[in-house]
Amino acid sequence: MTNLHDIARALVAPGKGILAADESFPTIAKRFASVGVESTEPSRRTYRTMLFGTPGIAEFISGVILFDETLRQSMPDGRPIPEALAAAGVLPGIKVDRGAKPLAGFEGEKVTEGLDGLRDRLEEYAGLGARFAKWRAVIAIGADRPSGFCIEANAHALARYAALCQEVGLVPIVEPEVLMDGDHDLDRCDAVTRATLQAVFAALFRHRVDYEGMLLKPNMVLPGKDHPKKAPVETVARRTVACLRACVPAAVPGIVFLSGGQSDEEATAHLDAMNRLGPHPWELSFSYGRALQQAALKTWAGDDGKIEAAQRAFHHRARMNSAARHGRYDVSMEKDAPAVG
Repeated sequence: MTNLHDIARALVAPGKGILAADESFPTIAKRFASVGVESTEPSRRTYRTMLFGTPGIAEFISGVILFDETLRQSMPDGRPIPEALAAAGVLPGIKVDRGAKPLAGFEGEKVTEGLDGLRDRLEEYAGLGARFAKWRAVIAIGADRPSGFCIEANAHALARYAALCQEVGLVPIVEPEVLMDGDHDLDRCDAVTRATLQAVFAALFRHRVDYEGMLLKPNMVLPGKDHPKKAPVETVARRTVACLRACVPAAVPGIVFLSGGQSDEEATAHLDAMNRLGPHPWELSFSYGRALQQAALKTWAGDDGKIEAAQRAFHHRARMNSAARHGRYDVSMEKDAPAVG
């Protein structure tokens, strides 16, 4: 499978989604600290290979986004992680951005860095077995935010990255995340998400990015986490789908949502509700990190004697999101979830 279109379609194959296991060193250290585990190279390797070695992973997981360190590590049996994933029927991917940094002159706003030297890094990652890549931009909502310049700066970086990926044969996952931080309402999130997606696809077009050989990883349309009123699941689904239909070309094979601070079950329920509104011009799938991993992390908590139990917890969440991809998820299915801890 070498064609960009084929790889993109394989990543959003029916019933499957992507595991985001690309946490940076500060992020994974914070998550490990929540369960009393020190973040070290061996502990990170043990935890991540535990997830990747889950029996039956390929039934529900099409690809895994890796961190630079992880792409170079090996499974307990000595096989390089990208090789082991590929052998299991899971496509290995790689996070290539260098993080969101303050946007000079625009207080409270950020732009993602990492374009310098990216062509060479992408060629190396492809040589190490990566088949796709990911770049995340963050858009914050506030009293005077986001500025049009912040949106444009991030859209340009996403498009430049995507064009470079396709040049070396990697499928780019384009991730413009409108953050849930704040007390803004659903309408405000909707408006900012539309403005962001319109700018991103305009930039992708200018950079001659092949829409059929990429995937979009957006936020869902949700009120801010500090907003006093929570939106019903069906409302989130309808508003998100309407936003995407207005902004995302039908040529894009799939949309793989980020969970963005939602609980495990919320992320699954929202994905399910959107798929019940289909058919859609694109596959609606998932590229979850914490919402796929949290139960497994709490179960493992650094105890290698609980690896099998943690794998069962991860397998359950993957299965729930697979059901949501078909619009067949029901909260009653959670009664089968393994006990956490």
